[in-house]
Amino acid sequence: MENKEELQRFTLSLLVNNHAGVLQRVVGLFSRRGYNIVTLSVGETQNSLISRMTIVVLGNQAIVKQIKNQVEKLVDVLRARILEDKPSIESELLLVKLSTVNNHRSSVIELGELFKAKVKDVTHTTLTFEIVGTVQKIESFLTLAIEYGIVEIARTGIAALERGPIALKDAPYEEV
Repeated sequence: MENKEELQRFTLSLLVNNHAGVLQRVVGLFSRRGYNIVTLSVGETQNSLISRMTIVVLGNQAIVKQIKNQVEKLVDVLRARILEDKPSIESELLLVKLSTVNNHRSSVIELGELFKAKVKDVTHTTLTFEIVGTVQKIESFLTLAIEYGIVEIARTGIAALERGPIALKDAPYEEV
């Protein structure tokens, strides 16, 4: 296998039938092939019979195209697309609880304001923020937050859509 330095992050967007067992089959395919999922986000679309899966994986272009081709062969996968090939919008939600001991409360609040974080909970010793943004924004916040003491983190994984007027269900199929 390749060195980790050679691997890039790729985002796959899938439309799948919304019923029991679909997630297990998709994740099982990754597991059987030895591919690691960095993040996975799943939710119903405007059509309750269809869900969107956004899967971030590490690999190179060839590996990701192979993954896409294998995923498309699953019966419940309606569409699959690699978003790095197209302009897209990606966002992630982070809930993070930071320590405010040692008179850091005002500095922690300033850090949150800098990143347009919403305060979700306050105690005598902690502040919990909600931050929505790109992976880069989330990682930048966490890098700066480390010095105050991260008590707990919950991340949603990436939600992504291709830019422009065409929906994934209507997008042309791609030759690989």
